[in-house]
Amino acid sequence: MIIVKTREEIELMRESALIVSKTLGALAAEVKPGVTTLELDKIAETCIRDHGAIPGFLGLYDFPNTLCMSPNEQVVHGIPNDKPLENGDIISIDCGALKNGFYGDHAYTFEVGEVEPETKKLLQVTKESLYKGIAEFKFGNRVGDVGYAIQKYCEDHGYGIVRELVGHGVGATMHEDPEMPNYGRRGRGKKFIEGMVVAIEPMVNRGTHRIKQHRDGWTITTRDNEPSAHFEHDVALVDGKPELLSTFKYIYDALGISSDEEDAFRAQPITN
Repeated sequence: MIIVKTREEIELMRESALIVSKTLGALAAEVKPGVTTLELDKIAETCIRDHGAIPGFLGLYDFPNTLCMSPNEQVVHGIPNDKPLENGDIISIDCGALKNGFYGDHAYTFEVGEVEPETKKLLQVTKESLYKGIAEFKFGNRVGDVGYAIQKYCEDHGYGIVRELVGHGVGATMHEDPEMPNYGRRGRGKKFIEGMVVAIEPMVNRGTHRIKQHRDGWTITTRDNEPSAHFEHDVALVDGKPELLSTFKYIYDALGISSDEEDAFRAQPITN
């Protein structure tokens, strides 16, 4: 069952989402060769708690850390460890925060040092596909419209769309209805209604869409060991249109990147 949020609840969710966004922004300057994912995990936990929130992933389904850290061929759910990142790596950082009874859930795939052009393109296309999907999250459309837009864009570039892992509704619990696959057929699936909030999160592989799960019960990698990229935003349906609750602004500020990619999906600019 889809749980509709009031305008007041959406604003509380925006606060949670922006705490995650600020945490990812704090990490952006620290993602570099030689740093370990455990070190980044500690920075994230401190940042979330300093904002009066609770790490959303820590202990969720018994997950042991604040961040899901998934380098290179890892798709999602990687567990932080003491292995240093290396030049040329990429790493998906997925982060959650709980405040005022609502979750924020947000992810970005970072480059570590100098990354090869083919992998840079994977990251670019995956992020672009996120906004293709968000544009379809509007009144009258259905789940399949979002999935179709993401799938077509990525497969047109020759990439594989993960099938077993999907986006989701988000609110007072981390995972709510509806499931939001990154593939699908137009006009199929649950219809979008005013007040919905979802996490849209393409998970895209440079090779096959097939994946495998490891013995730790969490880590998921591509079956062919090709790199995978993952980007995620929290989005509310407000006045029939998609409105971003999360932002990559803090990441871009840290990295010196200028972008207008979010402008079409934001009622007012992020000012702090």
